[in-house]
Amino acid sequence: MTPEEKPVLNATVDSHRPYRELIAALPLPRDVTVSFEFFPPKDEKMEQSLWACVERLAPVHPAFVSVTYGAGGSTRERTHSTVRKIQHDTGLQVAAHLTCVGASRDEVDEVASGYWEDGIRHIVALRGDPPEGSAGYEPHPQGYAYAADLVAGLKRVADFEISVACYPETHPEAASPAADLDNLKRKIDAGATRAISQYFFDISSFLRFLERARAAGITVPIVPGILPVTNFRTVLKFSAMCGAAVPDWMRGLFDGLDDDPGTRKLVAALVAAEQCRALNAEGIGQFHFYTLNRADLSYAICHVLGVRPDDAAAAEAS
Repeated sequence: MTPEEKPVLNATVDSHRPYRELIAALPLPRDVTVSFEFFPPKDEKMEQSLWACVERLAPVHPAFVSVTYGAGGSTRERTHSTVRKIQHDTGLQVAAHLTCVGASRDEVDEVASGYWEDGIRHIVALRGDPPEGSAGYEPHPQGYAYAADLVAGLKRVADFEISVACYPETHPEAASPAADLDNLKRKIDAGATRAISQYFFDISSFLRFLERARAAGITVPIVPGILPVTNFRTVLKFSAMCGAAVPDWMRGLFDGLDDDPGTRKLVAALVAAEQCRALNAEGIGQFHFYTLNRADLSYAICHVLGVRPDDAAAAEAS
């Protein structure tokens, strides 16, 4: 190879700046806010993991954190306990999940009233999954039948901020995408103030869903749910159940990493960070992370997005 044929490592483009300067100057997203979802611990070891996760993520100042119910309301008491502890011990704004499953209206209202008395003002209202082994969802005879009914009932209890679920790729039990969107509109009309999406990996699916929702007159924030992939096989299993498509390119990225957790984490952080940056380029500035009670990936992605512990201190100093 002659000197003239050698690649120029500091080749310039457009503004005649070296590639290394262009990379360093890539703009971080602006006006990004994040929230995190946790699940209540089942034992002492899992409780330690949960609080380590909360402590790690709290310094990035999430807009709120939420705590889930298990299927069929199986973790109801642990959810209540965890919500109250986060609220009282951390200063974070916490949202409690409430579902229609396995409880009468009076029981749900009593729980909601207790949350309000404890200073918890945000509820994630969901229909909920049926108990494991059941044939399918059946409303409680004296309960709220569906999420829209639950939202309306919670608004009668107190003036809660209420988030609900939405499904960019359609809820697997919905009769059609149009019927699923109608159900979301009923929840919003009943008083919900935000929709948080099921996780997805196909960005175009979310953007098409957002366009359809706006055309249907849904104006509340629709926050993309982001799942950093810690175990690809598990994601394939869950995605088949909830209707989330797993693109072929993603399968290729994780191929061969089943026994290489270190590399898998790096790839997972890259995929989720690029997903968020692409959505941010479309004007989306809110992201809800399904943490699975593991902080490292969500924390790294927040760093890439410019959501960092020093931001608040820097703003105060200025």
